[in-house]
Amino acid sequence: MIHVVAVLTAKPGQRAKLLEAFAENRAAVLAEEGCIEYGATIDVQGVPSSKASFGPDTFVVIEKWETLAHLQAHAVAPHMKAHGEKTRELVESKLIHVLEPV
Repeated sequence: MIHVVAVLTAKPGQRAKLLEAFAENRAAVLAEEGCIEYGATIDVQGVPSSKASFGPDTFVVIEKWETLAHLQAHAVAPHMKAHGEKTRELVESKLIHVLEPV
């Protein structure tokens, strides 16, 4: 199994729009062969911020894929290309960590 932790930072004030676009694309990703989990997460409200907090412009996508080949197919899927084009102007930065269990 492959785990992905993708840290997406929107341009200031654009996280809601970026999360909306993520939600619109999510069903297509979940329907992909090999997709086990694909969801967006944000800092928990009511917890004091710390150095580890992501802040108001960032969200983290937690993904699980059956194999690396499934993840690689996801990366070039037509709906992902369209999503990237649609959200390009909203994104400040992306950090994508591809991991495997030990």
